[in-house]
Amino acid sequence: MTSTQQRAALQRQIWQIANAVRGAVDGWDFKQYVLGTLFYRFISENFAIYIEADDDSINYAELSDNVITSEIKDDAIKTKGYFIYPSQLFANVAKGANTNESLNTDLAKIFAEIETSANGYPSEGDIKGLFADFDTTSNRLGNTVKDKNTRLASVLKGVAELNFGDFHGSQIDLFGDAYEFLISNYAANAGKSGGEFFTPQHVSKLIAQLAMHKQTSVNKIFDPACGSGSLLLQAKKHFDAHIVEEGFFGQEINHTTYNLARMNMFLHNINYDKFNIQLGNTLIEPHFGDDKPFDAIVSNPPYSVKWVGSDDPTLINDDRFAPAGVLAPKSKADFAFVLHALSYLSSKGRAAIVCFPGIFYRGGAEQKIRKYLIDNNYVETVISLAPNLFYGTTIAVTILVLSKHKTDTNTQFIDASGEEFFKKETNNNVMLDGHIQKIMDMFDSKENVDHVAQSVPFEKIVANDYNLSVSSYVEAKDNREVIDITELNAEIKTTVGKIDQLRADIDAIVVEIEA
Repeated sequence: MTSTQQRAALQRQIWQIANAVRGAVDGWDFKQYVLGTLFYRFISENFAIYIEADDDSINYAELSDNVITSEIKDDAIKTKGYFIYPSQLFANVAKGANTNESLNTDLAKIFAEIETSANGYPSEGDIKGLFADFDTTSNRLGNTVKDKNTRLASVLKGVAELNFGDFHGSQIDLFGDAYEFLISNYAANAGKSGGEFFTPQHVSKLIAQLAMHKQTSVNKIFDPACGSGSLLLQAKKHFDAHIVEEGFFGQEINHTTYNLARMNMFLHNINYDKFNIQLGNTLIEPHFGDDKPFDAIVSNPPYSVKWVGSDDPTLINDDRFAPAGVLAPKSKADFAFVLHALSYLSSKGRAAIVCFPGIFYRGGAEQKIRKYLIDNNYVETVISLAPNLFYGTTIAVTILVLSKHKTDTNTQFIDASGEEFFKKETNNNVMLDGHIQKIMDMFDSKENVDHVAQSVPFEKIVANDYNLSVSSYVEAKDNREVIDITELNAEIKTTVGKIDQLRADIDAIVVEIEA
């Protein structure tokens, strides 16, 4: 089955599950049950594969819980980070789901025991609360226990019928594609911005490649506003053949999305000791200060959100913001995220950050921060993308690439908003691999390309009051029809002559008739 066929099959199955619970669970809440069940199936299968260790004589799902010794359990938790008894495996629960009158409470107990299995182990913080948003006893599933169980059974059955072999053998990113499909169908209806929770895979791919361009290994990858972890995971894909020495780090303020990010790490076979996702407000409660610097930083922070800013006088002395001498406006925290990322960046690394376009040309504190970035030669490239690439917003965003190891003082500007850089689809525009490669080729070469890319000297940016808007340096192509005035005048003269002749002929005919 090809990736296109698998993706279509996945979307059909999710839609069938949605129809089974339609009317009871709000679409935005429904995604938690689908994603949570996908996660439950994955960790069950992954754990069984670990226990069986390629021994065909062992079928973990068929074993009795009683044969599990404390030594087996201890070793498993130290390695995998959690423990699942045979009776608790997804396959066994799904098998009897339709006739299990206590399905909802059984699931709640299983999820609680999986989480508490890590208590006292190094993985405790990574496992705790993973199923917090999968509330099997919620009235959102129905008013009666029977209703709850019927709908839970439908979700379990639907996920069980996804037949792509093992998760790692799949041609697609099951969790990412499921999330993207759910976001695209439900975010707008729920009055939410999909971009707030998820960076589309094609945009994530570009950002990851920009951040890790020509690095053969990185110490750590960091996303200070990691959402569901899609950017970190694209970094993992991009670096499959290389080395990420100390793993994947991220911080997320939304509790539900924080849980999804942790699930996503497990789903992509990143073990608990290779990722560290923390909950909290990056700007005022930053984590990982002892872990910096990072060789690769990727981020799609929320656009123009409010923050405490100058209302907290201690922030101007914060190591992240003090060098710029000014704080980002209280009504627009965009540059606070940029300065946070810059302070965590290593001398050999790059940060690729999705930004709201307005921060590149507005005055006031934002202009002062741009001055700091340019005067210290931290801005490598500014790339404007096409509109309508994100769910829930048509904004044409801009990617800011920061570097602490530039070899000259030029700043590159790329206008990747033209039709040669995206494909129009029904609801959103998408960037295909060829479009991404075209951008990466220009990013790598730093060559000037008329109407697309310009490397601009430091002095010119200073003279332009530190404006970093791409349109200020890359002249848009004039697609208006070129008109030859001399030829047009000749045509007009000929036409006027023909009109005069017709009038003369008509006058002659009228005279002849009247005679």
